[in-house]
Amino acid sequence: MQCDNCHDRTAAIHLTQIVNNSVTTLHLCEQCAAEKGVQTNATVAKFPLSDFLASMGKGAAGALPPGGESEKCGFCGATLQDFRDSGRLGCPHCYETFEHHLRSLLRRLHGSSQHVGEVYLAPLAAASDSHRMLIDLREQLRRAVDAENFELAAELRDRIRILE
Repeated sequence: MQCDNCHDRTAAIHLTQIVNNSVTTLHLCEQCAAEKGVQTNATVAKFPLSDFLASMGKGAAGALPPGGESEKCGFCGATLQDFRDSGRLGCPHCYETFEHHLRSLLRRLHGSSQHVGEVYLAPLAAASDSHRMLIDLREQLRRAVDAENFELAAELRDRIRILE
């Protein structure tokens, strides 16, 4: 397939854009994609992680702790030096192989090597949870009114309004 822009070179980048239910597909060669600002593997390889860390003032040499150069991933054969050069691991097994080195790198970059934050809930799961909570609050409100506990009933009414 030829590039849609220059019509000379073979298309290597295939972009699909959906706007207002209209699908537009563009097939570009790497040079035309780079001119349009699309990041390709070639441009990523020119800016490895070590250069990024150096540009942040951390220094490329201090990005990863020394040692471990002889360590190899048993699955893909990648080394820690490969990660230093490219900023990419070879396969999912590399995370286990180089865990110690990656943990110390993450600790220095982010202050922690463990994610602390909110947990993603799928929109449907969150909606069904709030629906269930709303039903439960309405039942509690009914019982509070039956028991003539009007303070609790007023609080439950306010919570229901917030959820609705």
